[in-house]
Order: sequence, then C-alpha cells, then structure tokens
Amino acid sequence: MIIDTHVHIGQCIGFDMRPEFVLYSMEKYHIDFSLVSDGEAAEFDHQGRPIPAELQKSQNQVFRDTLRFARENPDKIGAVPWLKCYSELPDDEFKSLLKENRDIVYAFKLHPFHSFVAPDDERMEPVYRLAAEYALPIVSHTGGREEARSIHLYHAAKKHPELDFVMVHMDLGTDNSEAIELLGKLPNLYGDTTWVPIESTLKAIERWGSEKILFGSDNPIDGKDTYLDNGKGERSLYQAYFNEFREMISPRDYENIMYRNAQKLFRIELRK
Repeated sequence: MIIDTHVHIGQCIGFDMRPEFVLYSMEKYHIDFSLVSDGEAAEFDHQGRPIPAELQKSQNQVFRDTLRFARENPDKIGAVPWLKCYSELPDDEFKSLLKENRDIVYAFKLHPFHSFVAPDDERMEPVYRLAAEYALPIVSHTGGREEARSIHLYHAAKKHPELDFVMVHMDLGTDNSEAIELLGKLPNLYGDTTWVPIESTLKAIERWGSEKILFGSDNPIDGKDTYLDNGKGERSLYQAYFNEFREMISPRDYENIMYRNAQKLFRIELRK
C-alpha cells in the first residue's frame, strides 16, 4: 500500500496539475490514496513577485475546487486546503465549508514560499485555533526563503503541542540536515520525502526512527508520469523510493513511511 501525502491540482505559476493527471498516475503507479492541495492558492510566484489579482482565485473558490475533487473520489482523494495566509486566511464561509465537509478534509496546507508568511508568524494563530478545533494536522512547505525555513515550523509546533506539523521537503534545496536535527526535538513534528534524497531519509530513520517520516511526492508537478520521470526523460527520485529503498530498510520501516504513518497522523481509513 502507498499513501502519497503531498499531491497537487491546479494550473498556476507554470504548472499544469490536472485532476485527471492525479487519477491517471495513481492507477498506473499503484497509489492507494492521495492528500491533495490546490496550487492555485499561491500568492507570489517563484521570483517572489505578487501574482496579479486577476490571475488569482479566492481562498474559498480554491477550497471548493479541492473539495469537489475529493468528494468525487472519496476512496482515493483527501482534501488538504492550501491557505492564502498573506491575503485572506479562513473566513466564515471557509469555516462553513470545513464543517460541512470535515469527512473529506485531512489537514491544512501552508506554503510560506508562496505566501511570505512564516508558520510562527502571529498572523497564523487563527489558523491553528481552527485546526485544533477540528483536529487537523498542519503540513507546510519548507525551503527556499527565510519564511519557509524548517526552524519556523519547529517554533510553531513547539508553541502548539496540541497539533501535529509536517515539514514538507525537509528544507528543499539543502542537505536536509537542519530539518533532520529538528525532527527529534518535538513529538509533534514530522518530515516527508518530497524531493528528499533517499540518503537523507535514511539518516532521519537512523537518527529518529521510521515513525517520523511520511511519503510525499509533489505529484503531478512534472506531468502525469511524475512518479516515473522528471518530464525530461530522467528517472524520477520516486522510482528509487518504490524499488531500491524497499531493500535498504526493514519491511516494517518501509510500511511506516509509505502508508502506516500517514494513516495514523491523518486518520485515514482505507477500504481494501
């Protein structure tokens, strides 16, 4: 079994991540369940420039789009609303959508790289109160700019022991050492494998155990065959996770990372 805890839909900032790509890839590469957030909530582009208002969708429209995909595929897709932390944050309509659809919502997604708001910013406190009310974990991109460094998510997790936090990427574009060090400092802080070299994941397992890491991929960021190649014909990192990685660790550790930890953290019940 495989649960991918970091999957996207949306056509934004140069990415074409259609819902049908997600379903195609899940079928082809034997992914049992995906937690999905909508990239159309991004507020700044890769260069840090504000995305023009006419090219953005509202927080609630993005949430509705995510919910629609999950509602149409409840046995395969879980909704993880991507929050527009710079410009909106949840309002009464958002809270109503959450209450009405709690059965298919599994977490909140933060993206400090595309929102310029660090997880330990005071502006995030209403989000954490809402997450606690509905017992939802927080998953956050880490890496790429100061606001997105894993240390800021660590500070938020330390302040909010009632919530679980996931360091997506474990500091993308680095050797992952700072994030790996932080993993063991708090019981409510986790990492994921999205674009993380297997060598770093092995270090994290050796240091803190397999219970601290979740499988994630960014599928379908490189197209509908993201699990196979990077869109340029080069072998995907995830092929190594599906194949060689299995032989590098114990069966139990492999199961923990590929699905058991996700089932426990996000309370995912799959019918098999």
